[in-house]
Amino acid sequence: MTTNPVVPLLEQLPVAKGLEPAQVEKLAALATRVRFEPDEVIFREGDERYEFYLILSGLVALEIAPQGSDPFRVDTLSSGDELGWSSVLMDKGKLFQARALQPTAALRFAGSDLRAMCEKDTAFGYALMLRLLAVVSERLQATRLQVLDSFWPVAKRAGA
Repeated sequence: MTTNPVVPLLEQLPVAKGLEPAQVEKLAALATRVRFEPDEVIFREGDERYEFYLILSGLVALEIAPQGSDPFRVDTLSSGDELGWSSVLMDKGKLFQARALQPTAALRFAGSDLRAMCEKDTAFGYALMLRLLAVVSERLQATRLQVLDSFWPVAKRAGA
């Protein structure tokens, strides 16, 4: 029986589906609970930040935020969603801006700790990487649809 209060929270999230109880325990040991207030920027596009988050409650906007312009929302994330996948897969700066839309609770992980766990436990690593690749695919599709929505009427008027 676990004594880590994060384990039951993780067990409710899609990322834990298919993981062994011992793997969920190891994942829980790496987690820190965090909260964000409405309009708080969690990270900015291009930030050299290496945290990965699992959202427990609340809403987070994923945005493209060009300098001098209003942010353009690409997606809205909620309970069970992953945030900051680039910290685990690429160890690079953030590709979007993330901003809390309402009070948001999440679990925070160091991307390097998750990668190390993937290397030590390849079954866990395989399961996590499959989940993260699905997230990347979903975000790419959401961005693609936003671009189509933005440019389709213009292209149609231009005869495309």
